[in-house]
Amino acid sequence: MSRLLEIMLSRRGAWAVVAVSLLVAGLVLGGLGQAERDADALDSLPAGFESTQGAEILKELPDEGNKAAIVLFTVEDESIMERLPELSALMEEVAPDSAEAPEGDAATPAGDEESATGGPPAGVDTEGATGGPPAGVDTEGATGGPPAGVDTEGATGGPPPGMLDGAFPVIPAEDGTAAFSVLDVDAPTSVDARDVVAELRDALAEGVPDGVTAEVTGPAAIEADLASVFDGANFTLLAVTASVVAVLLIVTYRSPILWIVPLTVVGIADQVAATTATHVLKAVGVPWDDSTIGILSVLVFGAGTNYALLLISRYRDELRTHESRFEAMRVALARASEAIVASAGTVVVGVLSLMLSVFPSTRGLGLACAVGILVAMVAVLVVLPAALVIFPRWIFWPQVPKEGQDKLADSRSVWRRIGDAVAKRPAAFAGGSLVVLLLMAAGITQIKSGLDQEEQFLETPQAITAAQRLAESFPAGASDPLLVVTRTDDQGVVDAIAEEIEGIDGVNQVTALEPEAGVGQVQVVLDAEPGSDESVEAVEAIRAAVGTESPSGVEAHLTGGDASVADANDGAVRDRFVVMPVILAAVLIALMLLLRSVLAPILLLTTVVVTYSAALGISWFIFTGIMGFSAIDATLPLLSFVFLVALGIDYNIFLITRTLEEAKVRGTRDGVLRALGATGGVITSAGILLAAVFAVLGVLPLVVLAQIGVVICIGVLLDTLVVRTVVVPAIVRILGEPFWWPRKVDSASPPRHSEDYVEAL
Repeated sequence: MSRLLEIMLSRRGAWAVVAVSLLVAGLVLGGLGQAERDADALDSLPAGFESTQGAEILKELPDEGNKAAIVLFTVEDESIMERLPELSALMEEVAPDSAEAPEGDAATPAGDEESATGGPPAGVDTEGATGGPPAGVDTEGATGGPPAGVDTEGATGGPPPGMLDGAFPVIPAEDGTAAFSVLDVDAPTSVDARDVVAELRDALAEGVPDGVTAEVTGPAAIEADLASVFDGANFTLLAVTASVVAVLLIVTYRSPILWIVPLTVVGIADQVAATTATHVLKAVGVPWDDSTIGILSVLVFGAGTNYALLLISRYRDELRTHESRFEAMRVALARASEAIVASAGTVVVGVLSLMLSVFPSTRGLGLACAVGILVAMVAVLVVLPAALVIFPRWIFWPQVPKEGQDKLADSRSVWRRIGDAVAKRPAAFAGGSLVVLLLMAAGITQIKSGLDQEEQFLETPQAITAAQRLAESFPAGASDPLLVVTRTDDQGVVDAIAEEIEGIDGVNQVTALEPEAGVGQVQVVLDAEPGSDESVEAVEAIRAAVGTESPSGVEAHLTGGDASVADANDGAVRDRFVVMPVILAAVLIALMLLLRSVLAPILLLTTVVVTYSAALGISWFIFTGIMGFSAIDATLPLLSFVFLVALGIDYNIFLITRTLEEAKVRGTRDGVLRALGATGGVITSAGILLAAVFAVLGVLPLVVLAQIGVVICIGVLLDTLVVRTVVVPAIVRILGEPFWWPRKVDSASPPRHSEDYVEAL
């Protein structure tokens, strides 16, 4: 090992390592590029749940790639009835070439009952027309129709003029202020949806009559807006993250030059990690989404710069005792590598626990982050040391370390002075800090989980605002209906299911659709607004009535709308009870193997869990009191727990491994003070940098990412400034040598990675 380090960290060896690393990175980035995949509707659905099983059946339909786009027309000071003919003509003009009118009532002239199924929605007098599913429902191939409550009267003997004219009928609301038209667009991927909806919106803006406002909503528009808000978002995130890291590195090193080296190494590692991760995910068949690469980038920058800070701190320290910068780096790398490998290993174990999630996209995030951490670790342990020793000591200018200067452990740094204060009254400091953290954690008891659809975006897109306006003139559930899905070719089976649902409280309209490709569907529109307690109760009642076995004895599944939301929330709860204990157990075992101790890992992990609780509790008050959120995303507790436990334990590893090194010479109680003095500056800098990097997630458009950023930012700051600086040193001072139980620390033996130990290698 020492021979390999000598070769790598020599004048020629360093240049060779850098050159080979750049060549490999160039081949990966230029030759491979990030892998691509088409998003699947099942990626974000909990595997095995009823709504997901229904969605899987819907994928068997021949036009599974079709999605419904709802064009909503509104007026302010007039009735929209007289505008129906020109709006119908406009729809024919603006419809994309691939668009089709939904089958059923919305496309059927009044009185033609041969091709329509079901019955008219409550309150609709269609003079002979038959009922159909509410417009705007993404039924994955189901037919469309006017939502319940639509008053189609206005002309003797039939619907108003223009209502059913043309290929894309325009359906007016009873209040006369709005009308809508539905078209099925060919959009198998989110990119396709984005392009076709953008084309439709541009055409509407150009051709809509004066006095009429046109907006596009529905499943196709929601998917399009979600894809659009991520356009350029990852580049923005990367640019902001790199800028934040650059500023903090300049402040940390107080050098106009040094920061360039670690930032360049970590920046290239970030791109290599993204490319490698996507190809690994594709190879093993694990999905990922638009947010995966953004979170991965933040993690690689945060963890990579943390490892770089630790290594450079040891390197600077060794330059004070070694004339040769190559020898100083060899010693620094030998001493820092154990903590960095242990830290990276702990994070990898933690994020890989996400592979136990029921959500495919969450599993993808866990595997991608594990790959990213490994790439960052290799970059810091292999490439960064070589890149640094290429430059003489002047790279630290203006604070150039010189041989003969005091090492950090021997200096009277501010962190050593804090440690001395804690050492005088350790019980008071530990107890007082824990009380404060527990008081902060009290906010957990007030947390409400589960964001409504319109609350998931930091800036509400048109698809959401149009859906809200649609709900003002049409039944509240019309914009987000439910589907009962079953495998059958028998219309009688579908009708029987519909009859079973019709009498349930809260159900406004039930439409039995004609089976297609062996898939039968019953479309259900609720009176209640999506996300309301009444809507949730109606979902439970429908599931109780239909169950997984339909009245005719075939398997049936309720999916879409609040049925899918309820299953997603249940899946998130399941993940917390399954994944969180696994993470704790895995991290605990990793710490026990590293420290060869039982008591110390338990105490360290407990402090991290308390920090997580305090961060989540205080974040709740920030979300509701400052940011205006009414709830947290259902996935927030798990994701923030994973990152805080895995990353938070890093700082304990940095401190305690140095404490162990010092304790073998000077004893545990004095060793923790020397370790705090030596690592305090670098750990604080690393913590502030990591907190800032995760806060950058707020530049992405989703509320869940902003919430994750806030919780992790607060948690890392608490862990860095309170737990690692005060609580852990106080606990070590109270316990002394028993802190390592059952391990015995012999202060007479040279510590691992001491001068003598390294030379003995």
